[in-house]
Amino acid sequence: MPVASASAASTSKLLIQALGLVEEIGYLKTFIGDWIESSDPEVRELLNWQFLGNSKYFRPVTVFACYKAVNPEPIDAKIIRSAAALEIVHNVSLIIDDILDRSRHRRGKLTLHCRFGSLPALMTAGYITSSVFEIIRQDTYDVKLIANLIKRLGVAECMQWRLRREPLGVEDWRELAGEDTGSMFETCACLGTRGEKMRTYGRLLGILYHGCDDLADVRGAEALGGGGYEDVRDGILTLPAAIAIRDPAVAVQFRNPTKDGVKFLKHKLESALPEAERYLNSIAEDAAREANTMALNPEPLITLIQHTRRLSKS
Repeated sequence: MPVASASAASTSKLLIQALGLVEEIGYLKTFIGDWIESSDPEVRELLNWQFLGNSKYFRPVTVFACYKAVNPEPIDAKIIRSAAALEIVHNVSLIIDDILDRSRHRRGKLTLHCRFGSLPALMTAGYITSSVFEIIRQDTYDVKLIANLIKRLGVAECMQWRLRREPLGVEDWRELAGEDTGSMFETCACLGTRGEKMRTYGRLLGILYHGCDDLADVRGAEALGGGGYEDVRDGILTLPAAIAIRDPAVAVQFRNPTKDGVKFLKHKLESALPEAERYLNSIAEDAAREANTMALNPEPLITLIQHTRRLSKS
C-alpha cells in the first residue's frame, strides 16, 4: 500500500510541476494547515490524520488550471481559498466512501474510521462540512456552488446505491458518473473561472476521471486511490460492468452473484477493458475539443486531460 500511494503522489507532483503550480499548492497546504490548527482540539488529531498525508490535490489543481485557462493574471488569495474549500469538501466524501466501502487504507495509511472509529470519523465529516461554510461565508458565489455540490453528491450517492445490481447501460453509467465525480469537477471549473464558461469541460473531465478510476480498480491499480473489487461486491455500476452486462449471463450474476459468479464477473470485467478504454478515449477527445473552443489558454486543460487519461492504466 505505501508503495502504490507514493507512486500516486509522485505522479501528482509531476503534474503540479508541469502546470507551474508548485507555489500555489504550497499556499493551499498552508491554508489547510492553518485551518486545522485553528480547529477544536477534540478533532484536530483526526483532521491532521485525514489531510496531512499523500494528497494528490487534483481538484485544487483543476481549479487553478481552469483559472489559468481564462485569466492571464496570477492566482490570487480568493482562488486559493476557493480551491482549499473544494479540497476540504472532497475529503468529506472520502471519509464517507471509506466507511461505506469498508476500506482499511487510503494514501498509504489507515483510513480515518479504522484509525479512530466510525463515530469519530462521521462526526469529523460533519465538522468539516460546517467549517467549509465558515471559510467561504463572505463569498456568496462560493457558498452557492459548494452548497449545490454537496446536495448533488448526496443525491448521486443515494441514486447509485438505489440502482446497485441493476443491469443498466453505458449511458446510465455516464449519467451517474456525471453527477458523482462530474459534479465535483464542474464545481472546480466554475470556482476557477468565477463563471460558467468551463462547466462542460469540468463535467467531461470528471466523467473521464470517474471512468479511469473504474478501470484502475479492475486492474488493481492505486493511482486514483482505489483498488480491489468493492464495486463488484456491492453491485455498483462501473463502466466495465455497464459494458460486460450486455451479456445476459453477466447480467444475471451482476444482479445476484454466486460465490463462483464473483470470479466470473471479475473475468468479464477484465474482458470489457479494451472497449472501456476506447470509450474513455472519446470522452477525452470531447473534453479536449471543449477546452480548445472555450479557453483562451487551453494548454493547462489539455495537460489535465492527458494526465487523467493515463490513470486508467497506472
